[in-house]
Amino acid sequence: MLHYQIEFDDYHQHLVHVTLRFLANPTQVLSLPTWIPGSYLIREFSKHIESVRAYDESGRVLKIQKFEKNKWRLFNTDHEFITVEYDVYAYDLSVRGAYVDQNRLYVNPACACLGLDGQEEKEIEVELFLPDELKHFQLATGLASKSLVKGRYTLKAKNYAELIDAPFELAEQTRFSFNAEGITHEFVVSGQHAMNAERMQQDIEKICATEIKMFGSAPFANYTFMTMATGNSYGGLEHPNSTSLITPRSDLPKVDEPVEPSEDYQRFLGLCSHEYFHSWLVKFIRPENLVNYDLNKESYTTLLWVFEGFTSYYDDLILLRSGVVSQESYLKLLKTQIDRYLQNPGRHVQTVAESSFDAWVKFYRQDENSNNAGTSYYNKGCLVALCLDLGLRLRGSSLDALMRKLYENAQKGVQVHERTIVELCNELTGDNWIEQINHLINTVDELPLDQLFPEFGLSYSLKNDKSLPFGMKVVDKPEGVLIQQIRRDGAAAQAGLSANDVILAIDGLKASEKLLAQYAKCKETFTIFAFRRDELMQFEVQAGETGLTTVELKVEDQTKADAWLKA
Repeated sequence: MLHYQIEFDDYHQHLVHVTLRFLANPTQVLSLPTWIPGSYLIREFSKHIESVRAYDESGRVLKIQKFEKNKWRLFNTDHEFITVEYDVYAYDLSVRGAYVDQNRLYVNPACACLGLDGQEEKEIEVELFLPDELKHFQLATGLASKSLVKGRYTLKAKNYAELIDAPFELAEQTRFSFNAEGITHEFVVSGQHAMNAERMQQDIEKICATEIKMFGSAPFANYTFMTMATGNSYGGLEHPNSTSLITPRSDLPKVDEPVEPSEDYQRFLGLCSHEYFHSWLVKFIRPENLVNYDLNKESYTTLLWVFEGFTSYYDDLILLRSGVVSQESYLKLLKTQIDRYLQNPGRHVQTVAESSFDAWVKFYRQDENSNNAGTSYYNKGCLVALCLDLGLRLRGSSLDALMRKLYENAQKGVQVHERTIVELCNELTGDNWIEQINHLINTVDELPLDQLFPEFGLSYSLKNDKSLPFGMKVVDKPEGVLIQQIRRDGAAAQAGLSANDVILAIDGLKASEKLLAQYAKCKETFTIFAFRRDELMQFEVQAGETGLTTVELKVEDQTKADAWLKA
């Protein structure tokens, strides 16, 4: 068994002290992942490792040498029992890293626990030691755990892969337990908040039960939701039997939360629904090449439109099916997804399969040109899932049936390859789907939403809401109007303006967002003065708004709509 001891005495300096004890191979290599499963970006966690030291059983200092960015080598250990110690700087307030201070001790082992090459399948024990002043903290984790002494916890993992895919949190927590379809769930919230716990439990229990029923069973024996409430941070990361969430505290249900959840609360429920769904689709049902992934380098796939896109389709649909939100609210959520797609000029440049493959270099590195150059495998993948669901239903099946097939296959050890979705659509309907699916994922042609919605009792129409003057997304700043993004097809871009320019004046008047909107409606041509870096520049702009396309969805035949919306 490998033994990790993690101490938090230096939490004021945001340091975690790790001691690793093991029986070493003759020439033992230790390494730290460069990325964390479920988040497709090389994150270079090893940059936070400090002062690595090694000792033999008698306390003699051993040579340990770093030879790659995330790897260390021990020499001439001759199967000795070795101790390795190091510090980890833990000040990443996200769901992917480690963060410690006087209020919260949070660790993803992927960024803190060095692994041993050749010993990845050994059982692991992790002991957590809290300083006296933090011994009242409670523990939340998906790992098996116990505590025999206050302020000291022991965690168990079957192997290194399980360890690095199971974060833990120690903090003052609001928590409750509930049972969904015979499975015990823990819901934990830390950080300052005023959550209506009774309402939260009522809604999350319905969501969990609905997802388990959809698949017929769950690939976990228990489940833990870990939520950090903050001022404005947002995100989530899935794990086999837990999820780590971070949310604005205003998104949590309030004491007087209305029967129909507020938009803020709907956003949080959607996040919970999304990450929970990943326990099936990502953690259990996987792309073939991510079954045994290489944590030292990128593992490419063109299938994130399935794994993130399908999940994004179901996260809001589950809210409707569980009775947590109304049909009207669901259609608003769906409209938001469609509007985001229609307002993304990059959909004409990049396919959703290409977007999946490029996740490692593009999705987590958004810049001022991202909207022009690419599409989101979350957003377009969601709408591809919608098209497949409606198309399958027209042929007597559904995406629900396809999801259950994926789950059944995974239980037999058969995972997802490039042809799987086509093959299952063929099997479920008796038709050949290769051309239709190729159109959805490998071209930049528009999705056939206008053809599919009327078949299910919904009218689908587009309009221009004229809310993007000259194709610019701008914000007022003390120094002027900052251009955050600019559409290539807009009047501003045609005049030569660029993202990060700061507009000072319009026809000699002090610039503001309000003034820009007025000029978009009233003037034919006008002069803009703007700073690019520290250089003052002049631009002649031809008036005429570059509007945003938005969709209107209306239920015209409720019976037909129910055939889709009510599963």
